[in-house]
Amino acid sequence: MPRRGLPQTLEMRHDAHYVDALAASSGAPVGRLIAIEQLDPNPDQPRQVMGDLSELMASIAEKGIIEPLIVRQQGERFQIIAGERRYQASVQVGLTELPVIIRDVDDGELVELALIENIQRKDLTPFEEGSAIQTLGETYRYTHEELARRLGKSRTGITESLTISSLPEEIKSLCRLADISSKSVLLSIARQPSQEAMVALVERIPRSGGTTRAELRESANRRRKSRAKPYVFKYLGSAKDFRLQLNFRKTKVQRSEIIQVLEQILADLKDQRGLS
Repeated sequence: MPRRGLPQTLEMRHDAHYVDALAASSGAPVGRLIAIEQLDPNPDQPRQVMGDLSELMASIAEKGIIEPLIVRQQGERFQIIAGERRYQASVQVGLTELPVIIRDVDDGELVELALIENIQRKDLTPFEEGSAIQTLGETYRYTHEELARRLGKSRTGITESLTISSLPEEIKSLCRLADISSKSVLLSIARQPSQEAMVALVERIPRSGGTTRAELRESANRRRKSRAKPYVFKYLGSAKDFRLQLNFRKTKVQRSEIIQVLEQILADLKDQRGLS
């Protein structure tokens, strides 16, 4: 008997995550079982790495596919919009039929649905999520507010993901090699003042055995305090009819140094130098 992806005791679940929340489209979705050899992967799949499929394969072997794949029909075949990992795992398990929801979408909607479905997944890396959000925003010219509304995320979350996505490729590669996947740590790296500072922070994190958000915040505060601003001397006349300001290059200036500068200014004025 053919191995069907949908257990006999279960009905297909038209989960809002896969139907209503993906995107509005004309016509109601149609659910059915189709032969696995009629399915084609999406060549523009946003997910860069499928990851370890062993747990998913074990679950499918025991329980089948509970959440159907989202597909669109192309002649006698069906192209996967969402559910590529379930498809790949099902092939490995040896299923012959899979439950699907058929959507009538054009090429533009296909890309958007695939991006949204993947972004809403919990197992994307921060780099994959950021890249998908960036692609979605650039393709459809969505503002941060529009992205947040379509994806059900906060505007701050969208901005943070795009900040991580904007990291130089060299830094992304270093982070992957160092197994840095914490969003808060990646944000701290992205907010460094230069690429050299990013590299230095990436190299420091593995040696210290990992850095918590609090430690990164404390480190950033120390750096800000260490970058003291040049000293500025300000003087307002007693009648408030003039204001004098001296900008020094040094961060600390003694009273005697201020007096010395003022005396030099007076001497220059008496010699009629420095007058405009």
